[in-house]
Amino acid sequence: MARRADPARAITRAVRLTRAGLFVERVTQAFWLPVALALVAFTVIAFDLLALVPFALTGWLALAYGFAFLVALGLGLRRFHWPSRTEAIARLDRSLPGRPLAALSDAQAIGEHDPASTTLWAVHRARMFAVAGGARAIGPRPALPRRDPYGLRLVALTGAAVALLFGQPLRMAEVGGLTAPAGAAIAPAWEGWITPPAYTGRPALYLNEVARETFEVPEGSRVVMRLYGAEGALSVEQALGEETSADDTAQVMEFSALRTGRLAVEGSGGRAWHVLVIPDEKPTVESAGEMRRGRGGILEQPFAAEDDYGIVGGEAEIVLDLDGVDRAHGLSLEPEAREPLRLDLPLPMTASRAEFEELLIEDLSDHVWAHMPVRMVLRVADAAGQSGESEVIEGTLPGRRFFEPAALAVAELRRDLLWNRENAPRAAQLMRAMLHRSDGAFRAEAAPGELRSAVDYIEARLEDGLDDAARDELAARLWDLALLIEEGELANARERLKRAQEMLDQAMRDGASSDEIAELMEELREAMRDYIRMLAEQPRERGEADPGEQMQITGDQIQELMNRIQELMEEGRMDEAAELMAQLNALLENLQVTEGPGEGGEPMPGSEAMEGLGDTLSEQQDLADDTFRQLQDEFGRGEESGEGEGEGGGQQGLAQRQQELRERLREQQLQTLPGEGTPEGDAALDALEDAERAMDEAERALREGANREALERQAEALESMREGLRQLADAMRQDRRERADNAPEGEGQGLGRDPLGREREGDSATGGEGGTAVPGEDPRQRARELMDEIRRRSAELSRPESERDYLNRLIDRF
Repeated sequence: MARRADPARAITRAVRLTRAGLFVERVTQAFWLPVALALVAFTVIAFDLLALVPFALTGWLALAYGFAFLVALGLGLRRFHWPSRTEAIARLDRSLPGRPLAALSDAQAIGEHDPASTTLWAVHRARMFAVAGGARAIGPRPALPRRDPYGLRLVALTGAAVALLFGQPLRMAEVGGLTAPAGAAIAPAWEGWITPPAYTGRPALYLNEVARETFEVPEGSRVVMRLYGAEGALSVEQALGEETSADDTAQVMEFSALRTGRLAVEGSGGRAWHVLVIPDEKPTVESAGEMRRGRGGILEQPFAAEDDYGIVGGEAEIVLDLDGVDRAHGLSLEPEAREPLRLDLPLPMTASRAEFEELLIEDLSDHVWAHMPVRMVLRVADAAGQSGESEVIEGTLPGRRFFEPAALAVAELRRDLLWNRENAPRAAQLMRAMLHRSDGAFRAEAAPGELRSAVDYIEARLEDGLDDAARDELAARLWDLALLIEEGELANARERLKRAQEMLDQAMRDGASSDEIAELMEELREAMRDYIRMLAEQPRERGEADPGEQMQITGDQIQELMNRIQELMEEGRMDEAAELMAQLNALLENLQVTEGPGEGGEPMPGSEAMEGLGDTLSEQQDLADDTFRQLQDEFGRGEESGEGEGEGGGQQGLAQRQQELRERLREQQLQTLPGEGTPEGDAALDALEDAERAMDEAERALREGANREALERQAEALESMREGLRQLADAMRQDRRERADNAPEGEGQGLGRDPLGREREGDSATGGEGGTAVPGEDPRQRARELMDEIRRRSAELSRPESERDYLNRLIDRF
């Protein structure tokens, strides 16, 4: 039979432990502040933080801190009083139901001689005694957060723990020397540090622990020497650099290591070293290739840079090579003064900047120096403030090319205004000439109105002249007008598509509802259809990239990709949808629209003739440009004499070139062309005949010296040739579709590419895996790389929990 616990013993034990808890509580409340101050003092001494304070002040600081400690200790002693047994019983009793301990100390007030009353009182005490027997000790409740709202005790405790682990607690023995009077006998001591510049990434040296007699430090390293003890007992000798600061009282010396030399602490316990100072080399930069023109006329300049500790910044400075400029037409005037172009050089984001190659990319198409000879100098700088520059890079500043004669003319007039605003009257006169009989001459309906507005803008300011703001505003308007004439409705379609993409991207980031996503996707589809339709209408010769570098993709494939994006968004898989959206944007940047299979197969009938027609169209554009320049010369010369003979010779040369192009076009019409006998083929032949007729009229006008009429006929010829090429392209696409439909099963299905530019299924070159393989890569190796990247990202705790859950699901699935 188990023994029952003695209630009296349990009560006695609970009272004693509660009293001990009261003692701890009151000690903590009374002495937490002096203990915290003591821990702070321990931390300061263990880390030798007093060495950062002038020696003359350390004694005063120690006295002040000691006084504060004594005050805190005195206040604690005043607040503290020893807990009594009665206080412990009262606290314990308050934690029990019915206050049984107080009841047990009570005496019977009435009925003391009544047996029934006495019996009842005994039962009551027995019950209270039983309740008291279950008492549990009450622990300390110091409530320090209320007394220390700023957490000073926690800061002190953390600092002491760190000092105990990483500091030098034995320095407590040195504290007595801090307040020693001047002249007292103190054992000589010294300390020294050499801290390399932060950009080197090298650690600091504590000279007291350097056992080597020779060591290396980077140039510019900061040397700090501290001598303790009686003055004159120790001294520092150095040949590394000029002393920059010193305190004779504290015996502190600071200087930079600028040259190799000797560093020594002379005296009892001193040391000496031979310090090798590694010079900081200047950064270097050089061109890694010629200045070249990228897609869309952007500037591309490869370069290589190097520095021993890394490049921190750089720029490319571009100036006009005025001696190399063809000073004709609007450029015959002296150019207005312009500051050099300064472009920030791109630097690696994650890779080392000590040695790297990068590509400077900048779109300077709208700058006045575009298409002019320039000189470029690359400059880089390191963290030490040193700089280096490349040799002069000469070349032509790339810019956008305009193929429409009217767009090219507007762009050149804009350039002339930026070159010198005195060209404004001439520019207004030439724009008026362009507006003469201009009905139907522009692809964009708004172009004539914009051109008239520009003329009015200039003529309204001819009397007072164009100030900088007016000139720049006019230049911006003319640039937009040139783009409008060149691209027609394509610019508006592209802008609408870009706006739809931006709205959808924002909706994806904001977590839009499924209805909002469906509405935005429909808007994106409409914008995409308009853009593809306008892009398909642009003539082939406007493509500026190597056809081998262009992505071939059909409209149906784009729609499939957009449907997949919408599905992912509706399923809440926003990361995947955003990735596909980024791929779609990349496709649109380098888009060549096709309408199905046939690309990459054997040459289509008439493809060579199409190429020849494209070359003829390009040469006709060049001839129109030269005719327009001839017209500019007429306005520039005015009524001057003595130049008629040269003018006539140039006129006949233009007429001869027009005759050769017309005869070449006639020969090309007799060749095998796509779609012969089809409505598209017949429409193409009609358009080419119209172009030939317009060329004949242009030739006749050139021989008669009517350059303005010749330019109008040339524009008609260009438009007719473009229409013919569009019809022939339609016929060729129809031929491709028919060939694909009539091809044996399995052939023709692998001729196209999917929306990501990959070979479709059935392509023998990929072994049937063309639907998922990236051209030129092993799909299995690519899969392994993707899984490794997914695992790496899922292990990054800084990523959102939802993203890591999604990545883990991918790992589980595959």
